[in-house]
Amino acid sequence: MRSMHRNRIKQIVSIVLWLSCSTAWAQVDSLLQQADRLLSYKAYGRAIEAYTQLLTEPQFKLSTAQQAAAQGQLAFAYKQVGEGAKAERFYRESVNNSEDDNAQLTLNFAQTLAANGKFREAQQQYERYLVQKEKLALKQPLAPVAEPAKPAGKGKGGVRYRLDYLALNSAGEEFSPAFYRDGLVYVSGSKGRTTIETSGRGGGSAYLDLFYAPNRNNLQATSSIGPDGAVTKVAAVRTKTTGQATRPGGSGRASANDSRTVPNFDAGINITDGLGYKERPASAAQRFGEAINSRYHEGPATFSRDGSTIIFTRNNYSEGRAKKSAEGVTKLKLYTARQQNGTWTNVTELPFNNDEYSVGHPALSRDEQLLFFASDMPGGFGGTDLYVSRYQNGRWGRPVNLGEDINTKGNELFPFVDNAGNLYFSTNGRKGLGELDIYYATLTTLATGLIVQSIEHLDAPINSPKDDFGIITDADRRGGFFSSNRRDGNDDIYRFVRESSLYACRDLTVRLYDMKSNAGLDSSSVVVRAKGEGRADQTLKTDANGYVRLCLDDDNEFVFQASRDGYINSTVGFTTQSLTDDQPSQLEIGMIQPTVVVDTVTMVEAKTTPPIKVLTRSHIWGIVVSERDRKPIEGVTVTLRNECNFKQLEYVTGADGSYTFELDEGCDYTLVASKPAFGTNTNRIKRLPRKEKPKILSADLRMLSVGDVVKIDNIYYDLDRFSLRPDAARELEKLLATMRKYPSLIIEIRSHTDSRGSAESNKQLSTQRARAVADYLASKGISRKRMSAVGMGESQLVNNCTDDVICTEGEHQRNRRTEFRVVDIK
Repeated sequence: MRSMHRNRIKQIVSIVLWLSCSTAWAQVDSLLQQADRLLSYKAYGRAIEAYTQLLTEPQFKLSTAQQAAAQGQLAFAYKQVGEGAKAERFYRESVNNSEDDNAQLTLNFAQTLAANGKFREAQQQYERYLVQKEKLALKQPLAPVAEPAKPAGKGKGGVRYRLDYLALNSAGEEFSPAFYRDGLVYVSGSKGRTTIETSGRGGGSAYLDLFYAPNRNNLQATSSIGPDGAVTKVAAVRTKTTGQATRPGGSGRASANDSRTVPNFDAGINITDGLGYKERPASAAQRFGEAINSRYHEGPATFSRDGSTIIFTRNNYSEGRAKKSAEGVTKLKLYTARQQNGTWTNVTELPFNNDEYSVGHPALSRDEQLLFFASDMPGGFGGTDLYVSRYQNGRWGRPVNLGEDINTKGNELFPFVDNAGNLYFSTNGRKGLGELDIYYATLTTLATGLIVQSIEHLDAPINSPKDDFGIITDADRRGGFFSSNRRDGNDDIYRFVRESSLYACRDLTVRLYDMKSNAGLDSSSVVVRAKGEGRADQTLKTDANGYVRLCLDDDNEFVFQASRDGYINSTVGFTTQSLTDDQPSQLEIGMIQPTVVVDTVTMVEAKTTPPIKVLTRSHIWGIVVSERDRKPIEGVTVTLRNECNFKQLEYVTGADGSYTFELDEGCDYTLVASKPAFGTNTNRIKRLPRKEKPKILSADLRMLSVGDVVKIDNIYYDLDRFSLRPDAARELEKLLATMRKYPSLIIEIRSHTDSRGSAESNKQLSTQRARAVADYLASKGISRKRMSAVGMGESQLVNNCTDDVICTEGEHQRNRRTEFRVVDIK
């Protein structure tokens, strides 16, 4: 029987423990779901609180997987609000605790490290991400690529660009620019009836050379084409650099090719016939330099980041002689050279050149490990395809066709890779606006090769019914250059500037709420600041439910500053750069009211002691004085509350303003001094250690009264300026603490100037200075109803530095001061 009874007890205990564990697990799951929901609503502040509670409070026992997930979500929330250091910390912990490969988590960690300036570690994490991504790609089928992808922002208006027709263009051909240091290297010359081909003997009378415009920012335009197609003439500006071309890296020695206008540039171009430039006899006067520009065609070209290496296109020509294919055509090849002492040397063929097919139009990736180019080599999908070669073991590897996602039955030409690894190219094998059109492909680089994520057709006016090709730009496509024959059939170089978002704007709903009550805050101010020059701040007001709705530019970063009378300003960061969908976003900004400050009174052993016959217990003794003149205040009720037993004692000060109480060791106390027309002064007294000898401690109290004028030390201003200097923050924090300590205090902020300048302008300047102090306090949650700003001008100088009196700068600065006067205490 006893054994059965014991077993029964064990069963009951087991059931109780199981139920308690189940309850705990259910609670954790519920809180995790709640935190995830807050994060999905973009209520980042509240999500941070929820995840922090789950990760720090001991009653929530998370599994390793739950802990890693919560740390990753917490890191993401910190990243969204601009707390980079905290985001890095929790991403690191999440990555270390994660039991499975999480490619997105690793990528987020890499991006955060890069944003924090830790580029070497960021690169390590990014390489780890690529390995994880490759494993994932092997398990999942690739998503089909749109052909062509819908233009960004379709239905809301396309991307708007302004085009500039450059003065360097001539009656001949200028095309395929490349970034080189601060300038542009481009192809220029006359190509006859046709210059790009895949077969035939060719013919003609001119050649293409490389030219160099040293400063691309100084390139002048003769006309501009607006997003609406309107053409505007641009007045000519005479500069030394406009239109001047020299050989890249050369001496700049004058030659026939240095002129912007070269004779006999009267022929057209037919890009779509293929890739190879036809063989033509040379004109010695048109050659640009013996090292790069030969007797035959050169260009396009690409350069290493430091400008020391060039890879360029040239007819099959070396050591003074041209070679032909079996069909009798001089094909194109790729060559490389190094710059030494201002001269290009060691011109060398790339290993995959061939006399029987053309290889040209090179484009280096930012890390210089991948070389993209066009070729009509056998085995392609059409006339010319795009290929990529990887730099390994000191040489360029075997070319790999980019595949049918990029290449078509037509011609793919003129590749370019921006700093983010995105590929631009031109093709006539897709349904575009005209003949050659420019496309943009998003690529993912894996160890096994490149994966095409999407392909996008660029909007007009970059693309036109004619040939558009040879684009170069930045990672955000804010501006750049490209080539087109839309004007008179000749190839010309255009500069473009993006004048709208790269995508359609992002609908965003912002909600301001009280963090204690969760109630929406109406009539609150939200200032939206966008990153970038020339972007004005936008100020909005919340509706009755605390909402603001707006549409943000995509591909940008924003800062939201929320303010409301009586609340501490709240600043939250938001980015649309990582958002690729077209769904509205939500952002919640929590706001709090400042708490009443309760100081801890500073106690020291009393030098002057009250008359106590026998000291059997510790005492606190002090004098209550006026803040204004430090004189004792009579009739102040001083209350002492024991926080151990809540017993309360009172003492009313006499003419000497003193008070005294007995203290129990081991207990905290609250000390309150109050009197009508004075601000109530509340303080804490930390407990005295037990088993100490009785002692008398001293703690004097100061009280503000109506009419008191208190100078704020060291709040000075520069001459004729009203903005707060950085050294003012510490003193303003003291005023802020006073306003929080006395929540019923109503003050007048008074600012003074020195005597220099007119009395009227000084009055206005001092008013602005007083308002600057009020604005600072309001940003910290002090209600504007408790403050008024008054400019005193030069009416109350503290020394004799009046008009026409010579004073030092230090003496004048003493007059540029701020003080506050107690107007009322409610």
